[in-house]
Amino acid sequence: MNTKFKIALAVIAGAAIGAVAMQGLYAQAKPKAYTVSELETLDAAAQAAFTQLAQAALKDAGGRTFNTGGGKVVALEGAAPPKRVVINEWDSLEQAQAYYKSKAWNDLAPQRDKAIKTIRRYAVEAVR
Repeated sequence: MNTKFKIALAVIAGAAIGAVAMQGLYAQAKPKAYTVSELETLDAAAQAAFTQLAQAALKDAGGRTFNTGGGKVVALEGAAPPKRVVINEWDSLEQAQAYYKSKAWNDLAPQRDKAIKTIRRYAVEAVR
């Protein structure tokens, strides 16, 4: 067989194998998820202490915060916005749900209840 033909065949075969492998990996990947917490501060000092504990627990569970907790919230349409909004990113919806059912999150309940009032909390799965 001609050497150039062998090289061309090897390149085509390698590209085909790579394409199949990438498709398989893409099919296994889960979409990211985001949790949104609408909150009201009850005690600013307790809220500051709770935030540090909650962010550490969130990081240990694989979540990432967008640091929106102290940012300005403005209504664009609909009802008045909550006073505080926290948005976190997760690798999957299952990971987010597991965190909010975890011992680490539940152990923070006394500090959380003293620091903040949860208006609403929900998770949103990203669409591919």
